[in-house]
Amino acid sequence: MHPTPTPPTDTAPTWEDLVTAALLGTDRRTPPGSAAGRSAPSALLDAAAAETVRRRAGLRPGRAATRPEPAPADPRPTLPAPAARRLALLLADRPGTGGAGRRGTAPDLVELLPQWLAAANAHGFAPPAEALPALLDAARGRTDLRPAALRFAGPRALWLARLNPEWRFALRAAPGGDASLPGPEETGRIEKLWQEGLFAERVALLASLRSRAPDAARALLESTWPTERAEDRLMFLDSLRAGLGERDEPFLEAALADRSRNVRATAAELLSALPGSALAARMAVRAGACVAVDHTGDTPTLVVEAPHTCDADMERDGVAPKAPAGRGERSWWLGQLVEAAPLTAWPARLGGRTPDRIVALPVADDWLGELHAAWCRAAVRQRDATWSRALLGPPSAPGAGGPGAVSLAERAKLLGTLSVGERAEWVAGFIAAHGLSEAFQLLGVCAVPWAAPLGRAVVDALNIARDAGSYPWSFSGVMGLAERCLDPAEVSRLDALLAVPDESEDASPGAGGYWAEAFQRLGTTLRLRAVMAQELEGEPS
Repeated sequence: MHPTPTPPTDTAPTWEDLVTAALLGTDRRTPPGSAAGRSAPSALLDAAAAETVRRRAGLRPGRAATRPEPAPADPRPTLPAPAARRLALLLADRPGTGGAGRRGTAPDLVELLPQWLAAANAHGFAPPAEALPALLDAARGRTDLRPAALRFAGPRALWLARLNPEWRFALRAAPGGDASLPGPEETGRIEKLWQEGLFAERVALLASLRSRAPDAARALLESTWPTERAEDRLMFLDSLRAGLGERDEPFLEAALADRSRNVRATAAELLSALPGSALAARMAVRAGACVAVDHTGDTPTLVVEAPHTCDADMERDGVAPKAPAGRGERSWWLGQLVEAAPLTAWPARLGGRTPDRIVALPVADDWLGELHAAWCRAAVRQRDATWSRALLGPPSAPGAGGPGAVSLAERAKLLGTLSVGERAEWVAGFIAAHGLSEAFQLLGVCAVPWAAPLGRAVVDALNIARDAGSYPWSFSGVMGLAERCLDPAEVSRLDALLAVPDESEDASPGAGGYWAEAFQRLGTTLRLRAVMAQELEGEPS
């Protein structure tokens, strides 16, 4: 069957005719004014080009769109040129796609970016404008980068985020100290943003105001509290953790009657962190009625009588009545009472004993784990270093848990209540006594760069593990931490560890080469970190 030729005509084809011919093919349809045959495709394209010009020439200009407001100024000093080039290299690097295994001796730039951002923020630098898109892309792909990246990006990050949907996360995670937010004295701007802003902007405003004027932030929240959605009330209430004080108690006490269970629980948690609050006093009475010292035996012993019911008053004060699956109700209620009771009340309740002596007492009827775990949570919530030290015990105590901590995770949380120096000293002692196999979680709570005693303890433990012929890949996590956290000043101590050691018969095959490669990469990374620090200081590298 042959196509029916379209007779030539002087009428110019319409755009719709050309589109139809292109879709059907010129062997089945030729547009008006064209002849069928081998030249039809070229004629169709020529006609389409001419029609395109005609259509464009006939278009009326649209209304000019409103120009966006210029990006806000960033008053911070710009990066030194070497540091700006380093930032471009760090942002251009991408995580490798290979699996676990040997990584070679080159530093992992992806893992150095968070540390670089922290250092740049400490110096108060602003990024080059051309780096902002890549910086926001990096933060979009890695949530752990967002706080530091958005702080470094500054007010222009929010300006860009409003123009690109892919960067909208910046509006949800805007840091409270953003320079574009009004200060405590700008009451008009505060009120307007609080009434009209996006949810993320309101959260950022409240956090920013709370850090500088806690009472004003609470008053702002109280002004609209009854009209806020439950999920929003929960987020807003959480911002009161910063600067929490006695003046917040009336508002939090009223929040105990909130219609949202999550809001009530958060209000109760905040009140229990105030040892002088009425809720803390109520919890002290309840918890104290459950724990006593029994002097009838040869050794004073703690005896526990857990609650038999969870009444309405306990529920109002934040005690969840329903226990999780696999957990007994009475132990569940007891843990919540002890966790919320002020730790300062226990010495008077238990015969004037210090926290060290209380923790050392035996506990009857297998209640020790439950009781000590609740005291651990209370010490973390109330930031009580004295109780944390008692529950941690000496670093040489059994590795899996001290006299009070039920796990290494509990120990890590308790360490967070101690000073930076004390924390590093305790973890160094733990590593010296137990090695590195259980220390990974504990190292994660230590300040960076690691203090000299801690750094030496880690390097020595790695060296001991290597000499012992240990399976090297099991230490890759600690080695990665060392690359990011070890003080670059310690690099000279690694020189003696770069040679490939002789492998014993019972050593893992290839272990010596892996250890040498890992130590070489560690040394290279430490030297690079030293250069990065010099670049941010503006010193020649």
